[in-house]
Amino acid sequence: MADEKKRIAIINQRYGLEVNGGSEYYTRQLAEHLTSLYQVEVLTTKALGYDSWEDYYKQDTEAIHGVLVRRFGVSRLRNKFQMRVAERLRRYCPIWKDRWENRWIDAQGPYSPGLIQYIAEHRNDYTVFLFVTYLYYHTVRGLPQVADRAVLLPTAHDEPYIYFDIYKRIFSQSKAIIYLTPEEKLFVESLFPVKEKPSCICGSGVDVPDQIDNGAYREKYGVSDKYVIYVGRIDPCKGCDEMFRIFRAYKEQHPDSALKLVLMGKAVMEVPQADDILYQGFVSEEDKFNGISGAMALWLPSRYESLSIAVLEAMSLGVPVMVNGNCEVLKGHCERSGGGRYYCDFEDALQVLKVLSVAENRQAMSKRAVRYVKENYQWDRVAEKINSLLTQLQRD
Repeated sequence: MADEKKRIAIINQRYGLEVNGGSEYYTRQLAEHLTSLYQVEVLTTKALGYDSWEDYYKQDTEAIHGVLVRRFGVSRLRNKFQMRVAERLRRYCPIWKDRWENRWIDAQGPYSPGLIQYIAEHRNDYTVFLFVTYLYYHTVRGLPQVADRAVLLPTAHDEPYIYFDIYKRIFSQSKAIIYLTPEEKLFVESLFPVKEKPSCICGSGVDVPDQIDNGAYREKYGVSDKYVIYVGRIDPCKGCDEMFRIFRAYKEQHPDSALKLVLMGKAVMEVPQADDILYQGFVSEEDKFNGISGAMALWLPSRYESLSIAVLEAMSLGVPVMVNGNCEVLKGHCERSGGGRYYCDFEDALQVLKVLSVAENRQAMSKRAVRYVKENYQWDRVAEKINSLLTQLQRD
């Protein structure tokens, strides 16, 4: 039975079986795998989508796979216009920088004062508050309320917002930091005075179904040709617009190729209408893994990733990855594993696609990819590292 003295809260902007997002999915996996060591509660909002943060969930509390989830309403929807105005005023009126950064945080959201009030009023009910992602309102407003027992899992990467002054305070106030990769730790320590803080690099575990059936996926979706697959939000911010241009150029260079590009995830941009681009929307976990398993490669064009669970899932299935080498984390996965290729420009990407089209190349990468995940990304090791860090904090 869980020890009451080890009651911990994990805070994320969204949480639920229906939620599609990298840090959100990671948070759910982490919470469920920590239940053997702690009495875990998740504090979150009632939002489902990040584009507006509109309330979706009705219940204030529910249990999901053994984890108690407490939800709080969002009082204001995300306001992109106010975000743009605040960002420009911050840039051009630096004397009021602090004011405009705070306005930007509130406009970005999810604006949920009830969540922050609960954290403040129940600070003594939890041994540790683990804030996942540095970027959003819940961390910026919630972490200072419990700084003496706040652990930050920032999922940080090189993006414009991390250079806001307000985040320097958040990183500095945290009691400890949990990093996902060596590249993330190096990057954060280059920006903020946090080298002396207790920390660990925990990575992620990877859970894949015991039964994988690519044939069932192909039959269900009518896919018969060779394909590369993208899994995640289909968004220019994820590099998808460039991915479409690269894919079209490759097909023009190789007119006899029957290669398809399969897209799984919510589209927040227009998807090109073409016979060789197959948009399948939000799919079940079963369909996702079945689809990944038969791909020539998983393609992740994003420049901004702090880990990428999709990349690790593909590798665990022996599927090589093709990633944007301008993202140090993704580049690091390829360099350490040998289980994929990275590209740094348009022409480089075309060459990577050509390399991956050769079966012998994929077979060699496949073996290395499986070994990399097996040796480095298991949930028991993740839980062990986090438990060690939290135990150290309780002694200090």
